[in-house]
Amino acid sequence: MTKQPRELALLAESGRLLASVFELLDRTPLAGLSTLDVNDMVEHFIVHDLQARPASKGQYGYGFVLNSSLNEVVCHGVPSKTDVLRDGDIVNFDITLEKNGYIADSSKTYLVGEVNPAARKLVQTTYEAMWLGIRAVRPGARLGDIGWAIERHAKKNGYSVVHEYCGHGIGRQMHEEPQVVHFGRPGTGLTLREGMVFTIEPMLNRGRRSVRTEADGWTVVTRDGTLSAQFEHTVAVTASGVSVLTLRAGEPGAAMRSAA
Repeated sequence: MTKQPRELALLAESGRLLASVFELLDRTPLAGLSTLDVNDMVEHFIVHDLQARPASKGQYGYGFVLNSSLNEVVCHGVPSKTDVLRDGDIVNFDITLEKNGYIADSSKTYLVGEVNPAARKLVQTTYEAMWLGIRAVRPGARLGDIGWAIERHAKKNGYSVVHEYCGHGIGRQMHEEPQVVHFGRPGTGLTLREGMVFTIEPMLNRGRRSVRTEADGWTVVTRDGTLSAQFEHTVAVTASGVSVLTLRAGEPGAAMRSAA
């Protein structure tokens, strides 16, 4: 479950490359693009520019390099020519990347054009919740500390936390132990140790937390049709705290990587 220094270095390299994919998306005007357009752009960048592998493509029979979860889609949204991004949408892009045998996983919810204040607040609160979970990571902390920090912030702002999907260990495989749920009680669950690597990826709903899977077998939506947002980073437990392996330039947690 814990990674050796050489493995951590390789995971950090995969994380750095994946961060550059999101930095590309940050520079891209999304309005008017289909989610399939975004998928194809990301695939070209990962394969041709980064000389890496999009780890999601072919995993569990999935045919695309990313998940594109639009508005009421909670997770696992499938890219499509007909899903054209429009002013006022929110959309999460969840992307994995493998380099030298090690995988990094990250996601970000984007605001497309002018987004109404209620949707903007949901997205911002989800981002804050992820960071509160990340800041709970240190040797000797418990998995329940992460979930409690996330759930407390969500509930304080009137949102619900999806229970059916969680973070996960990651390394040579996309999904390894442990499972990292985004709710819980402090002081409970697995004790964190230096060298553990896992994702923290809370999904917050504006309405109730219940979800359903659509007929395609992939797309998960809020059961009540309300908006959902998600953010995700891959993190490593260090001797002094946490290192965010997929950190993007300009993120407020940037000091955490250099301090770890």
